[in-house]
Amino acid sequence: MNMQLYTELCQRFGIRYPIFLAGMAGGPSTAELVAAVSDAGGLGTLGAAYMEPAAIRQSIQDIRKLTDKPFAVNLFASAATKASDNLDRIGEVQHELNRMRETLGIPQAGCGSADWFEKQFTVLLEEKVPVISTAFGILPEPLMRQAKAANLLVVTMVTTVNEALMAEQAGCDAIVAQGSDAGGHRGTFDLTEHPMGANIGTFSLVPQIVDQVKIPVIAAGGVMDGRGLVASLVLGAQGVQMGTRFLTALESGAHEVYKQALLESTEESTVITLAFSGRPARGIRNAFIKRWDATGLEPLPFPVQNTVTRDIRNAANRQNNPDYMSLWAGQGTRRLTSGQRAKAIVYETIQEALSLCGSSEITDPHE
Repeated sequence: MNMQLYTELCQRFGIRYPIFLAGMAGGPSTAELVAAVSDAGGLGTLGAAYMEPAAIRQSIQDIRKLTDKPFAVNLFASAATKASDNLDRIGEVQHELNRMRETLGIPQAGCGSADWFEKQFTVLLEEKVPVISTAFGILPEPLMRQAKAANLLVVTMVTTVNEALMAEQAGCDAIVAQGSDAGGHRGTFDLTEHPMGANIGTFSLVPQIVDQVKIPVIAAGGVMDGRGLVASLVLGAQGVQMGTRFLTALESGAHEVYKQALLESTEESTVITLAFSGRPARGIRNAFIKRWDATGLEPLPFPVQNTVTRDIRNAANRQNNPDYMSLWAGQGTRRLTSGQRAKAIVYETIQEALSLCGSSEITDPHE
């Protein structure tokens, strides 16, 4: 098979290999992991959605100390629901969560949710990050104008063809086509239409989006090795986004018992759940999800549900208890390896892809 791994996407984003690191917010995303993927020739992404603006700035500066290569910062582009808008339901949700707190031996915590989105975005502008990526929607039009005026590249995750068309129309430079195999939160824009997210398989979604848009498409969901990369390119994608594959990397900030749960999981271990955050997300089914499902309650909207469950997840981290952590994962976990460096994962993926393409080296026409 004669296939070019150095795609238009690589040229546009200034990277050597068509591999993006997913923006995994909430712990796994470290400056070391981001820098390692970028330094290896891919595009590292800082999952900054839950970070205070000052912490984002510090992480960006830390990444730049570790690599001079391009990288991205990922934010959640959705309007934050306020706890005060859900006072009538918070009591019943907290009542059920208190049963889990009793199991962990912790008191009930507060439920305030900070909305830092615009301040987070301002930090990205001020720091002139090379790439801004978003989940749950597109940058609002005024912010998109600012990003474009600053010559920053913008990438948006989509889960349907219609979302892809919206992203292209809004001025995005590339699209991540996220299939239902992917770990973590579904990127679906409108949950009123798709309450559990638009769950279209990666290899069904990618070619249909490719046929409808002109900007580069990045395949995400179930891509764990060079075979997934080559298959995605055959379907018309110009690159892949990999998250789960890097969760067990040496540089990953995922808790050690989280990594172990991943290594012990299979393709049957994950479910899409609203239990932790109020938005649909794929993760390993554990005691928290089972106990929440047994209540029959509808979770609070995102990010309020995420806030009211945070103390439980934090306690589980301190207690090394995976039963009450959010163990986000895709469906390809049998391909995970323990303690492998991120750079080695990138090179291994590329070498396998090159082997399948009948080539021994990648060709950069601009070298």
